[in-house]
Amino acid sequence: MSRTSRLPSSLLRAAACTGVAALALTACGSGSGSGAASTGSGGVKVGLITKTDTNPFFVKMKEGAEKAAKESGAQLSTAAGKFDGDNAGQVTAIENMVAAGVKGILITPSDSKAIVPAIQKARAKGVLVIALDTPTEPQSAVDALFATDNLEAGKLIGEYAKAAMKGRTAKIAALDLAPGVSVGVQRHNGFLKGFGATDKDVVCAQDTGGDQAKGQTAMENCLQKAPGINVVYTINEPAALGAYTALKAKGREKDVLIVSVDGGCTGTQAVKDGKIAATSQQYPLKMAAEGVKAVVTYAKDGKKASGYTDTGVTLITDKARAGVTSKDTAYGLDNCWG
Repeated sequence: MSRTSRLPSSLLRAAACTGVAALALTACGSGSGSGAASTGSGGVKVGLITKTDTNPFFVKMKEGAEKAAKESGAQLSTAAGKFDGDNAGQVTAIENMVAAGVKGILITPSDSKAIVPAIQKARAKGVLVIALDTPTEPQSAVDALFATDNLEAGKLIGEYAKAAMKGRTAKIAALDLAPGVSVGVQRHNGFLKGFGATDKDVVCAQDTGGDQAKGQTAMENCLQKAPGINVVYTINEPAALGAYTALKAKGREKDVLIVSVDGGCTGTQAVKDGKIAATSQQYPLKMAAEGVKAVVTYAKDGKKASGYTDTGVTLITDKARAGVTSKDTAYGLDNCWG
């Protein structure tokens, strides 16, 4: 199904009252919205907690959960951290949702370790907890994980970058996420594995929080430290676009290879436009939809989802390289975050 960056009116209404209370569990009816919007007035209660409610990745995830909840007659409550890394906000959201009587909680952990005690308390009260996108540490802290294989996502863009360099000596900059976040570590390590490199080959590493402005600052810092950088790995496409802006300001946008992960519609368009060479596309809408269905199943027959479900990843580029399986941006734009 084709995806565009335009949001449906229901999401725009939800966003309108998000700013009022990003973590309050006040339900929204069909004509309003909040950071803890509730879809439906009856049925199985399902909670969705994302890292933020502003990142397009999590907006799409919420869209998938809302659609699945509507189709199954479930009641969906949503909440988000105030920023990527807001563990305290996510803990509060879990506590509020448990108190509200949810049967299951879907969560993208901001801190893979620090969130575990709150998850354990919820599970002890019979709540099914499923991690989306980002695994907890340990992964067994939740009942199940629905996510991209982030190591594989990183590996794909690493293999692509290696092939694109055609034997030239690489001077790598790594624009990472944040310390202690498993998804960032896995993507970073996957990239190095795919490229056949180690951290010793990275001439500059900076954390960006997955933010475009911070990505630009990080790239500026790296160019000062190592002006000869010719390969840039980025944790996601906002960071990649920040890097591109910094490189363009220096007249370097044509001679530095940028690769990334996520495959959102904006990011895929950036690949088409030549700002990013390649990206690994993942599917947050599918993660959330499958999560909602799993909670509804649990509520109806007591069957718990378990283990890891790989929701897929596809390398997207318009400059295919021999030996690296990929699809073009036409495919990417048709499937961005589906």
